[in-house]
Amino acid sequence: MGQGNSQFNEHELEEYQELTYFTKKEILYAHKRFKTLALEKVGHNRNAKLPMEKLLTLSELRANPFAERMCLIFSSTKDGDCTFEDFLDMMSVFSEAAPKSIKAEYAFRIFDFDGDDYLGRSDLEETISRLVAPQSFTPPDMQ
Repeated sequence: MGQGNSQFNEHELEEYQELTYFTKKEILYAHKRFKTLALEKVGHNRNAKLPMEKLLTLSELRANPFAERMCLIFSSTKDGDCTFEDFLDMMSVFSEAAPKSIKAEYAFRIFDFDGDDYLGRSDLEETISRLVAPQSFTPPDMQ
C-alpha cells in the first residue's frame, strides 16, 4: 500500500477503517494533517494530544462559529484537546460518507450547550448569537 513512514501497521489501519467512514488512504491523510498542526508535539508520539488552539487553525474549523464546541464534544477528555483518535472521529462524522443520522446526532450534541439533552431556549439563543456574531440581538429581538 506504500505506507512508507506510517506510524500505523496494517491491522491498526483496518481497525480505524472499521470504526470510521474513511478509507485507509484517508486515514493516513488525516494523520498527516494532524501531525502538521504541531509536528514538534506529535512527532512519533502516537498518544499526543493537540491543544484546541492548534486544532482551531485548521481551515475547516477556522471560520466555524461552533469550532470550539466541536472540539469539546469530540475531545475524549472534554477539554477540547484532541488525540489523533478524537480528531479522526470528528473528521469522520463530518465527512461526506457519514450517514445523516450520525451527523444529526453530533449536531444535536454541539447545539445542546447546557448538556441537558434538550434544545431549549438558552441553546437556541446561544446558537443564534454565534451565527450572527459580531453583531448581537437585544433581548426583545431574541423573543
